[in-house]
Amino acid sequence: MTLREFLQSQGVPENEISAAEEQGDDAMQLLAIDRILMPGEERYTRSELVEKVGFDLDEARRYWRALGFPDTSDDDRVFSDGDVEALRTLKQLIDQGVVDPEVALQLARVFGQSLSRMADSQLATLRNRVEGPLRNSGASDHEIAEAVTAVTAAMLPTIEGLVIYLWRRHLAAAAQRQLFFESDAATGQETLTVGFADMVGFTAISQQLDERELAGIVDRFESVAYDTIAENGGRIVKMIGDEVMFVSDDPASGAMIASTLAEVYGDDEAMPDVRVGLATGPVLAREGDYFGPTVNLASRIVNIAYAGSAVVSDEIHEALEGDDRFGWKALRPRRLKGIGWTPLWVLTGPGEGSSRTGLPAEVARRMRARRDRRRAHEDEEDNDGEGG
Repeated sequence: MTLREFLQSQGVPENEISAAEEQGDDAMQLLAIDRILMPGEERYTRSELVEKVGFDLDEARRYWRALGFPDTSDDDRVFSDGDVEALRTLKQLIDQGVVDPEVALQLARVFGQSLSRMADSQLATLRNRVEGPLRNSGASDHEIAEAVTAVTAAMLPTIEGLVIYLWRRHLAAAAQRQLFFESDAATGQETLTVGFADMVGFTAISQQLDERELAGIVDRFESVAYDTIAENGGRIVKMIGDEVMFVSDDPASGAMIASTLAEVYGDDEAMPDVRVGLATGPVLAREGDYFGPTVNLASRIVNIAYAGSAVVSDEIHEALEGDDRFGWKALRPRRLKGIGWTPLWVLTGPGEGSSRTGLPAEVARRMRARRDRRRAHEDEEDNDGEGG
């Protein structure tokens, strides 16, 4: 089926199809994708939309922005009956007291940010899998557009079902955590162990490797982080470039994650070392993220940790001192910015050893050389400090 035939089957007016054809294959593909993903005629302006629902215009604009979409002109007819139903459902939840307006805004921001990232990832994967090989084989832009459209239409029901399943699965897991672990639903405060792990020397590395090599390093970093943290009962909060923030429900699982991360990356010759900071205590949960003194402490600790080490707060040591899975080395108290003098401990524990990345041998060689120079420099600093 050609793009024109597909658009005709979707009831797109002939004048819209002809206008898209005049603009070229990209416009035709965009129109086809729009009809696949957002079925329904775009028949309402923003003012007409909120009038049908009974929403305040300014309030509707706030929700639209929270979801991550830019403002539209009052004269643009860009909303369909599906948009009417979605906004009507949101208004009903607010009117029935299920959520208050501010909570609804928070949920809109979380959903919008998460789903935007998911959509970007899906589209990038689709383009790599479909468009790349076809272009390499000499296919025309028109043939590529038709292939991408066909694959998108075929994948949509499967992906949609998977997204709903995963959302329900994560919802069930979140409900269990809130039922069985200490939390204050009214304030969003709960007790968690918080960790940060970041790659040492990433800025220097990024200046010495080409884009493909650097992407391989980042992908490997993320892959190991996701596997290690999930395997040991933790959850990733966010990836921040060369750093990952994670949480766990108890100090033991957090300590296992921290020590394993430090060891796994340290044993992998094609990866830079990481350093890990860990703290436990009350945190404030907001929009899928965590805040408060415990988070600040973990973030400060990782900044003073040596490469390849896991450094933890005194509360972690106190909670796990009798656990024979871990060993401890006391550090002299450090003055942490915004916190003050803080007793700290280096954590040692079991790990799963190394696994190879499959990165080019030359990349691994250069990274091993950098690692050796860095460790030699750290040893010199330690010796100078002891001599003083």
